[in-house]
Formats: sequence, structure tokens, C-alpha cells
Amino acid sequence: MHIHILGICGTFMAGIAILAKSAGFKVTGSDQNVYPPMSTKLKEAGIEIIEGYGAEQLDLNMDLIVVGNVMKRGMPVIERMLNEDFNYVSGPQWLCEHYLKHKTVLAVAGTHGKTTTSSMLAYILDRAGLNPSFLIGGVPGNFDFSARNTDSKYFVIEADEYDSAFFDKRSKFIHYRPTIALLNNLEYDHADIFDSVEDIKKQFHFLVRTIKGQGHVVFNSLDHNLQDVIKKGVWSNLTSCFDTDDYHLQNVADDYSNFDIYHKQEFICHVDYSLTGIYNAYNTLMAMVCANKLNVPFSASAEYMQGFILPKRRMELKASIDGVSLYDDFAHHPTAIKLTTAGLRAKIGATEKIIAVFEPRSNSMKLGAHKDMLPFAFESADMIYIYANDAVNWDAYALEQQNNKIKVFEDFDQMLEHIVTTAKAAAPCSILVMSNGGFNGICSKLINLLENK
Repeated sequence: MHIHILGICGTFMAGIAILAKSAGFKVTGSDQNVYPPMSTKLKEAGIEIIEGYGAEQLDLNMDLIVVGNVMKRGMPVIERMLNEDFNYVSGPQWLCEHYLKHKTVLAVAGTHGKTTTSSMLAYILDRAGLNPSFLIGGVPGNFDFSARNTDSKYFVIEADEYDSAFFDKRSKFIHYRPTIALLNNLEYDHADIFDSVEDIKKQFHFLVRTIKGQGHVVFNSLDHNLQDVIKKGVWSNLTSCFDTDDYHLQNVADDYSNFDIYHKQEFICHVDYSLTGIYNAYNTLMAMVCANKLNVPFSASAEYMQGFILPKRRMELKASIDGVSLYDDFAHHPTAIKLTTAGLRAKIGATEKIIAVFEPRSNSMKLGAHKDMLPFAFESADMIYIYANDAVNWDAYALEQQNNKIKVFEDFDQMLEHIVTTAKAAAPCSILVMSNGGFNGICSKLINLLENK
């Protein structure tokens, strides 16, 4: 079967392309922004990529079009697809019908930490010899690519609550039908498709409804929104984390680099690794509990986690230049920003300055859904630079009145000069860049300026 993927260079759709190709499908695709490293990875896999969304690409005579959720009505290829009655499905639906139905699916859902926790779970299962397939919405540190096809019956997937396609507004994870669902946390996000957190709770409830009675729901019992989801009904085996009546942490180090895991009052194992931050400790416990559902001993998982490498752009150290450390992180929600900056503070100590640099790039941020929370998200930082790009349609300068550590810039190059000057004067210090996009190549530009200024 020949499938043609529209929007193929996104992490999720590229992952589908890799899985389909390795499963024996003929795969082609197109995207508006075709550039390395994703384009290189796809071409290395033997996948032809067409630049743009012109209608003529449908002359390829494919059997099925797989439509990414970046596609919209009015695009020439979409209008021809509809007018000429081509066969088409969303990416999540294709994944379910042609791939996941043959697998035991472990789905990692939540507003925050999906990529990291999925990577942890896939790595633990891999080290345990279970050789899982996986599809992760980022670049895992311990693997070469975000997707892998194996002959294992186990499949780890990052289960996103975002919608599936312009014609299928269900959350992606509704299609996955997991045997084990890990529910990490739940907050309001994706303001472009959800009107309230109650809408997101419904989607999580629908996910829970799809899990078989012999399956498992592992959830963060400290999260009030997830508590509401669970109260709506669970028909599977339920395991809570961070509840003293179930799995929880004790004897935690100040930077969360080591801790004990308990089940009720019983000591299970000790974890001591290179990661820091409360969010990583929480993600680790959740991943280890899920792995244990497949009979991976906690003691083994704790040993494996000593070799775990965080995914790209998760507190990734890009450079250390003349006393200035530059970190890159994917944080884009106020809660993630708060936890990420707090994690860096725990890592470097109380005296070193943190310069936070943030781009409000997500749809929720551009719409202003989180603007009231933003001034309070940087409490662990000493100086905050916010880039108000053209897509931000609210008054970002008002943030300066709410937090006097914040400086807002519309001129990107001018902001870079300010950051570098401040960092040079404050050294030793850390610059923490946060965005869910490329941010105009800011990290490489900061490195160049720090080396040459």
C-alpha cells in the first residue's frame, strides 16, 4: 500500500512515516517547511518529500492520504483531496488501524512531561530486554530517532490530547486504545481547540473509557483535575502515584537526584541518578510503576535509570562559555516554566544568577490564555527576557508592570545584545532559553555572541 503523508516533517507525522516504511508500506509525503534534521532522517529512510502543499502532488496515485493536523481547509492539496474523493484518514486513525491494533500499547498522557516520561518508559523496557516499538513527540536521548518499529508486542506512545485533524476533533489519544495508560497531570492548555479545562477532562475520561477491564490506569493522585477524571469512572485496574496508600516517594534529596520509592508502608527501592528536579522524580516514578505492570522489577528500573539521558531540549546544556552556561528547554506553559526554572535553581544553587529567556509561541500563549499566570512563573529566575513576536496578540509589555524582573522586546537582535551583556556582567550565571519552537535559532546565535563579544 502506498500512503502519502501531508505535514510529514512534524515529529509525530515523521514518526508515523518511519513506522510505516519499516512495516513495509510505500511512503511519500509533503510539508511546507522541509529542513534538516527531520528531512534528512526521512530521506535516509528512503522517503520522498515534496516541498509545499500543491494539488499536483496527488498525481502520485497513492492508495491513502494520511492528513496531519497542521493541514487546513483552503490548502490546494486538501481541496483537491476532498473534491476528487481521495481516501484519507488522520494520522492517529491510521496508526490505530494499521499498526497499534497488533500491539500492547502503553500510552503516556498529560499536559506536561509526556516526552520525558515516554522516553523513560521506552528506555526501561528496552534495557529490560522487551525491545519495545515507540513513537515519542521529541528526540529521546537514548535512541537515534523519535520512532522505532520492532517485532516486540509492546508499543510506547506519547499520547497527546491535541486534536487529530481538521475533520476529526477528537484528541489523538482516543485512537490508541492502550492496555496501560499513564496519566501524568492535567491543566488547561491548547486554547485554540479547548474552551476550558472541563473540555480536556472529558477527553481524558473518554481515553479512560477505551481501556480494557484487564488493563491499567496509572495516575498522579495529587492532581485535582485527574482526580475529577477518575471520579467520572474507571473500569480497569487503578494505581495511584504519590498517595501514601499506594506508590510514593520518601527521603527525597533537596535537588531530587535521589529518593526512596515506597508502596504503602513498604520500602521498594532507592533511586540515585544524574537527573534533578521534582518533575523528573515524578516522571521517573510513573514510568517505573508502568514498567512494573510488565513485570520489570523496580530495582532493575532504578539501575537502568542511571543511564537515562533526557530528550533533546529538556534542560539541555548547549554550551559553557567564560562562566556562562546556556540551557535549552521546551517549556511553554506557566507550570512547566515554573518547574523548569526551579529545577535549574536546585541544580546550580542559590547564589548563581539565572537569566530566563522565553518565547510565547504556543497557540495558548499567542492567544493570551496564560498571560495572567506568566508573571508568577519565573520566581526562581533573577532576570527575565520575553520576546513579543508578531504572533502575540495581547499586550506583553503589561508583564513588566506585574514583575519588575521582566523585560519585553519586539526587536529580536536587540534582545540578544541585552542578554549577552547581562550574562557577561553576571558570570558565573546560567541562561535558560524556553520555547516550543526554534526561537529564530536563538541558542546558536547566543553562543556566537558569547564567544565573540
